Amino acid sequence: MSSLSPFRALRPAPEAAAQVASVPYDVVSTDEARAIAAENPLSFLRVTRSEVDLPPGTMPYDSRVYAQASKNFEELKRAAPMTIELAPALYFYRLKTDWHEQIGLAGCFSLEEYSHGSIKKHERTRKDKEDDRTRHITELRAQTGIAFLTYRALPVVNALAQRVSATPPLYDFAAPDGVTHTIWRVGGADISTLVDAFRSLPALYIADGHHRVASAARARDLLAGAGARTTAGAEFVAVAFPDTQVCILPYNRVVKDLGVQTPEALLASIELAGIAVRPGPSMPERRGEVSMYLGGSWHTLRLPAPEPGTGRIHSLDVDLLQRSVLEPLFKIGDVRTDKRIDFVGGIRGPVELERMVEAGEAAVAFSMYPVSVGDLMAIADTGEVMPPKSTWFEPKLRDGLLVNLI
Repeated sequence: MSSLSPFRALRPAPEAAAQVASVPYDVVSTDEARAIAAENPLSFLRVTRSEVDLPPGTMPYDSRVYAQASKNFEELKRAAPMTIELAPALYFYRLKTDWHEQIGLAGCFSLEEYSHGSIKKHERTRKDKEDDRTRHITELRAQTGIAFLTYRALPVVNALAQRVSATPPLYDFAAPDGVTHTIWRVGGADISTLVDAFRSLPALYIADGHHRVASAARARDLLAGAGARTTAGAEFVAVAFPDTQVCILPYNRVVKDLGVQTPEALLASIELAGIAVRPGPSMPERRGEVSMYLGGSWHTLRLPAPEPGTGRIHSLDVDLLQRSVLEPLFKIGDVRTDKRIDFVGGIRGPVELERMVEAGEAAVAFSMYPVSVGDLMAIADTGEVMPPKSTWFEPKLRDGLLVNLI
């Protein structure tokens, strides 16, 4: 059973929604956030990345950052303005681009279910990032970052989404990146229908936002210890999208140098390792293939087949590339800590990979085939975690439109 609860969202006035809505705090650097906030004083980045209003060089985990976040939050509530819903509600949230459309259900979900494993994760979190968002939540008494869940599609939810989305929305605007964000409020008997439908789900899956959920769980425990109303912090805000609509793009790899090898020697080493190499396109056409940009040309690598019985993780292309190429030929062991490797979200496409190599920022680039939602769910169901930087979800939700106060 999966719990779904309506909540009294703090949200901006419709005329200010496009200005308030911001990219997630963790997809931009401090310099990028500073530039965005300088052009838009209502940007929610002034709350989620409040160091933009402090002197350059301020450490992101400095106490002043959280004090500034609280100050900016209060100012934004007045300036936007942002108001609290009179009654608890759910929301349908549609993301639309010229190449994709998906509609999810925004509400609150149980941290108890997360702690007991029925809201499943597929990646590890970092303590420093958890520490940061936990303190952000406890200082502001608000969950300002919205998580992205997925679930096995339910016809009753899809039908209701279609009906509600034919009515006038609360918000409907195109963000600077071209994604159109549209939100509808759901109330009355439709709330009961959706809550009942979610009860039939044995599990929910975190797609994007593992640190947001983990931090919400830690904040709940801290606030309970401080004597806060534990029921108010016992849930986290998220949008749950059906698995049939979720779009996963690849998370591509670039390596900064070839070591002592020349491009020709690297190609020879790859072939000696038993990996078939041929000229090919900039994006792999099927699972088990990787496109490699080296020496001004694209090559297709046919990765070795996983050994029988090795499990779902070891059949992923990112794992096969790591074990057959990156580790033996580049001596890159832990991709989390090795400074020679970097990762590029699939939304930037192979053009960015070519640019990085041609500009000398990288020596070789690997364009990956995307992981499937089925792989993600199957791995999460076993309690395992995927290799680092395996998935890039696109399009992304915006922060600041539906805030959960604690």
